[in-house]
Amino acid sequence: MSFFTSLSGMKNAETDLRVISHNIANAETAGFKKSNAQFSDLVANGSASDPRRTPGIGAAVSLINQDFSLGPIEQTGRSLDVSINGGGFFATANPISGDLAFTRNGNFQIDANGALQDANGDLVQSYTVDASGAITGTVPSNATIPITNAAGATLASVSITRNGVITAAYTDGSTEPVAAVALATFPAANGLRSIGQTKWEATGDSGAPVYGAPGIGNVGDLLSGTLERSNVDLAEEMVSLLTAQRNFQANARAIDTATAISQTVLNLQR
Repeated sequence: MSFFTSLSGMKNAETDLRVISHNIANAETAGFKKSNAQFSDLVANGSASDPRRTPGIGAAVSLINQDFSLGPIEQTGRSLDVSINGGGFFATANPISGDLAFTRNGNFQIDANGALQDANGDLVQSYTVDASGAITGTVPSNATIPITNAAGATLASVSITRNGVITAAYTDGSTEPVAAVALATFPAANGLRSIGQTKWEATGDSGAPVYGAPGIGNVGDLLSGTLERSNVDLAEEMVSLLTAQRNFQANARAIDTATAISQTVLNLQR
């Protein structure tokens, strides 16, 4: 039994190493959120067993928890780089399937048709606004910035305010609000499923997204010209890496000890 107990410990240490390695690999990934592996013990007992003489039979992974704490904010000076100063996620839609995903990476760009996209080509979701920039819609849709205005002037630049209003400036000197970035929150963000590219999708555990405007309620406001960096602390991860390595080695040594004891018992029986 000691073999299987130590084997479960080695497997858990390997899982811990994989989680830590993934964190370290994404230490410079914008919008990345680190994860932490959590474990629980396994106990072999029954209703008739003596609780004072019940041995454990190892450990198992109970949860790989995502840490959505705010990462460092880095100045980029680019107007279409946007970070969320607080809670919430940018919502993006796949241009083909329309499937929604959620991200903290606000590295946006405009395509030739004026669609506001993230770095992977997915369409940023926004509200419609009136001429004063006040939100008029209730359901987010794909953000589109007119390439030319009513006077025929071409788009010169785009800015995004703290409350998410996207303002387009044209070559004739005119400016106009064209949309407002929509942010999503969830009843249980830890239930989101990571799908890669620093994106998550909603699940039954996370609950459905609740959309709102930046800076209202528990939704953070926006900081234009900045990006949120990974919240991975390399010093902390290196310490965790050494601890996981020690755990793996200790369980391997326990298997060696159990093997030696078994061999001794077998020799005594000869």
